[in-house]
Amino acid sequence: MSELYAWKPRAVVFDCDGLLMDTEPCWSVAETELFARHGLPFGPEQKALVIGKSLAAAADTMAEVFGEPGTGRAIEADLLAMVTEVVTAKAEPMPGAHELVELAAAAMPVAVASNSPRALLAAALARGGFEFAVSVAADEVAAPKPDPELYLTSCARLGVAPADALAFEDSMTGLRSARAAGMPVVGVPTLPGKEFPADLVVSSLRDPGLLEWLREWR
Repeated sequence: MSELYAWKPRAVVFDCDGLLMDTEPCWSVAETELFARHGLPFGPEQKALVIGKSLAAAADTMAEVFGEPGTGRAIEADLLAMVTEVVTAKAEPMPGAHELVELAAAAMPVAVASNSPRALLAAALARGGFEFAVSVAADEVAAPKPDPELYLTSCARLGVAPADALAFEDSMTGLRSARAAGMPVVGVPTLPGKEFPADLVVSSLRDPGLLEWLREWR
């Protein structure tokens, strides 16, 4: 059993894409289309290059892969429009996400720190039926994940020290961000089979041990 279970945080900060909302398939639809336009396949290897990155960083990576450096802004605009459309129509909450948020929110302040821009974050949360008093989007900070600013800003708005708050993440980019902020991390990896050095790693938000731990917070 993880040593983390012996600790109680003072606040919780959740990632959104791939953690609370099953948006990664939506991103993959848009990414597959963009790669296809350039005559390239999109599979696990390509997904690993962009997953968890901010929209701008993902677009810049695509520009390099496409052999079109300097076109990141145009790719970013196309990708945002495509992803927002698919998220608004098809994205669903991750299994157990609502119960997890409700358990945490009943015991302490909670927030969302997302590497998506505000428009896309708002669309995802609205589609999933989530409401957070505190949420921070990638276009509201100077540097998105893996920089710690998103998590540091979230903790500041919650009024807690980062070391006293718990982060939930699904990507290595997000994990590095939370770690850099000095926060313990629960990992629910989107890409299985890869090393994910969080303080606690579970395969699902419905993990019995995880839920039992949250129920003890009340």
